[in-house]
Amino acid sequence: MLLAHPVVLKNLIEQYETLRALHAEAGTEEARRRMEDVAYTLCVSTGTRDVDTALVAARHQLPGARAEDDSLLAT
Repeated sequence: MLLAHPVVLKNLIEQYETLRALHAEAGTEEARRRMEDVAYTLCVSTGTRDVDTALVAARHQLPGARAEDDSLLAT
């Protein structure tokens, strides 16, 4: 499987988290659509099928992530 570049993953994670906050606050249709697009891209980039798993996988692929660190799974 091809792996996305860590910079791309970091950017996608940041976009998703920002859009999730915007959608929670404003609830606009544009924010929801963009969030779905970023979630899809995260899933494709990590080879996963849902955004929560994609976020965990993406974070584990970033520099400095420890393989034994499962703290992200608890959120």
